[in-house]
Amino acid sequence: MADDLCPCGGGEPFDRCCGRFLGGEAPPETAEALMRSRYTAYVRQNIAYLKETLWPKHQDGFDELETARWAAQNHWTGLRILATEKGGKGDREGTVLFEARYLSGGTLHTHRELSRFRKKAGLWYYAEAVPE
Repeated sequence: MADDLCPCGGGEPFDRCCGRFLGGEAPPETAEALMRSRYTAYVRQNIAYLKETLWPKHQDGFDELETARWAAQNHWTGLRILATEKGGKGDREGTVLFEARYLSGGTLHTHRELSRFRKKAGLWYYAEAVPE
Protein backbone atom coordinates (compact mmCIF):
# COMPACT_ATOMS: atom_id res chain seq x y z
CA MET A 1 0.00 0.00 0.00
CA ALA A 2 2.91 2.36 0.71
CA ASP A 3 4.17 1.92 -2.87
CA ASP A 4 0.76 2.79 -4.32
CA LEU A 5 0.37 6.14 -6.03
CA CYS A 6 -0.77 8.84 -3.65
CA PRO A 7 -4.53 9.49 -3.77
CA CYS A 8 -3.90 13.24 -4.17
CA GLY A 9 -3.15 12.81 -7.87
CA GLY A 10 0.37 14.18 -7.68
CA GLY A 11 1.78 11.13 -9.46
CA GLU A 12 4.20 10.10 -6.70
CA PRO A 13 4.10 7.04 -4.42
CA PHE A 14 2.17 7.70 -1.19
CA ASP A 15 5.29 7.54 1.03
CA ARG A 16 7.15 10.18 -1.03
CA CYS A 17 4.07 12.39 -1.41
CA CYS A 18 1.39 12.94 1.24
CA GLY A 19 2.44 9.98 3.38
CA ARG A 20 5.31 11.94 4.90
CA PHE A 21 2.90 14.71 5.90
CA LEU A 22 0.25 12.40 7.33
CA GLY A 23 2.97 10.51 9.18
CA GLY A 24 4.35 13.68 10.77
CA GLU A 25 7.77 13.36 9.10
CA ALA A 26 7.55 16.76 7.40
CA PRO A 27 5.07 19.64 7.11
CA PRO A 28 3.60 20.65 3.75
CA GLU A 29 5.56 23.62 2.39
CA THR A 30 2.74 25.11 0.30
CA ALA A 31 -1.01 25.62 0.56
CA GLU A 32 -1.54 23.26 -2.38
CA ALA A 33 0.53 20.55 -0.72
CA LEU A 34 -1.59 20.92 2.40
CA MET A 35 -4.78 20.76 0.30
CA ARG A 36 -3.59 17.57 -1.38
CA SER A 37 -2.59 16.02 1.95
CA ARG A 38 -5.97 16.87 3.50
CA TYR A 39 -7.76 15.15 0.60
CA THR A 40 -5.50 12.14 1.16
CA ALA A 41 -6.36 12.24 4.87
CA TYR A 42 -10.04 11.89 3.95
CA VAL A 43 -9.21 8.96 1.65
CA ARG A 44 -7.07 7.28 4.33
CA GLN A 45 -9.49 8.32 7.12
CA ASN A 46 -6.75 10.07 9.08
CA ILE A 47 -9.10 12.29 11.09
CA ALA A 48 -6.39 13.41 13.53
CA TYR A 49 -4.47 14.98 10.63
CA LEU A 50 -7.57 16.83 9.45
CA LYS A 51 -7.97 18.32 12.92
CA GLU A 52 -4.26 19.16 13.32
CA THR A 53 -4.19 21.03 9.99
CA LEU A 54 -7.33 23.03 10.70
CA TRP A 55 -6.77 26.68 11.68
CA PRO A 56 -6.20 26.56 15.48
CA LYS A 57 -9.23 28.65 16.48
CA HIS A 58 -11.52 26.14 14.68
CA GLN A 59 -10.01 22.98 16.18
CA ASP A 60 -12.18 22.97 19.33
CA GLY A 61 -15.36 22.89 17.23
CA PHE A 62 -14.11 20.12 14.92
CA ASP A 63 -16.49 17.13 15.03
CA GLU A 64 -14.16 14.15 14.81
CA LEU A 65 -16.90 11.50 14.93
CA GLU A 66 -19.01 13.12 12.21
CA THR A 67 -15.95 13.70 10.01
CA ALA A 68 -14.85 10.09 10.48
CA ARG A 69 -18.34 8.84 9.61
CA TRP A 70 -18.52 11.01 6.47
CA ALA A 71 -15.01 10.04 5.32
CA ALA A 72 -15.73 6.32 5.81
CA GLN A 73 -19.11 6.23 4.07
CA ASN A 74 -17.79 7.77 0.85
CA HIS A 75 -15.52 6.25 -1.79
CA TRP A 76 -13.07 8.95 -2.86
CA THR A 77 -12.37 8.86 -6.61
CA GLY A 78 -10.11 11.82 -7.37
CA LEU A 79 -8.86 15.32 -6.73
CA ARG A 80 -8.38 18.06 -9.29
CA ILE A 81 -6.61 21.31 -8.45
CA LEU A 82 -8.17 23.98 -10.65
CA ALA A 83 -6.30 27.09 -9.48
CA THR A 84 -3.97 28.37 -6.80
CA GLU A 85 -3.23 31.92 -5.73
CA LYS A 86 -0.25 32.62 -3.51
CA GLY A 87 0.27 29.90 -0.91
CA GLY A 88 3.96 29.43 -1.71
CA LYS A 89 6.84 28.87 0.68
CA GLY A 90 7.30 32.60 1.29
CA ASP A 91 3.60 33.47 1.60
CA ARG A 92 1.46 33.72 4.72
CA GLU A 93 -1.85 33.13 2.96
CA GLY A 94 -3.12 31.46 -0.17
CA THR A 95 -6.14 29.96 -1.85
CA VAL A 96 -6.70 26.70 -3.70
CA LEU A 97 -9.70 26.01 -5.93
CA PHE A 98 -10.32 22.27 -6.15
CA GLU A 99 -12.79 19.56 -7.03
CA ALA A 100 -12.92 16.36 -5.01
CA ARG A 101 -14.95 13.52 -6.46
CA TYR A 102 -16.55 10.77 -4.41
CA LEU A 103 -19.18 8.06 -4.64
CA SER A 104 -21.94 8.14 -2.05
CA GLY A 105 -24.94 5.86 -2.16
CA GLY A 106 -24.07 4.79 -5.70
CA THR A 107 -24.00 8.38 -6.98
CA LEU A 108 -20.90 10.26 -8.10
CA HIS A 109 -20.61 13.68 -6.42
CA THR A 110 -18.20 16.56 -6.94
CA HIS A 111 -17.30 18.84 -4.05
CA ARG A 112 -15.97 22.11 -5.48
CA GLU A 113 -14.44 24.60 -3.07
CA LEU A 114 -12.23 27.65 -2.96
CA SER A 115 -10.24 27.15 0.23
CA ARG A 116 -8.24 29.73 2.14
CA PHE A 117 -5.04 28.59 3.81
CA ARG A 118 -3.02 30.54 6.35
CA LYS A 119 0.45 30.06 7.76
CA LYS A 120 1.22 30.36 11.46
CA ALA A 121 4.62 29.70 13.06
CA GLY A 122 5.86 28.32 9.75
CA LEU A 123 3.02 25.79 9.32
CA TRP A 124 0.16 25.86 6.81
CA TYR A 125 -3.43 25.42 8.01
CA TYR A 126 -6.80 25.15 6.31
CA ALA A 127 -8.67 28.28 7.43
CA GLU A 128 -12.03 28.28 5.63
CA ALA A 129 -14.02 27.96 2.44
CA VAL A 130 -14.52 31.32 0.68
CA PRO A 131 -16.85 32.40 -2.15
CA GLU A 132 -15.41 31.94 -5.63
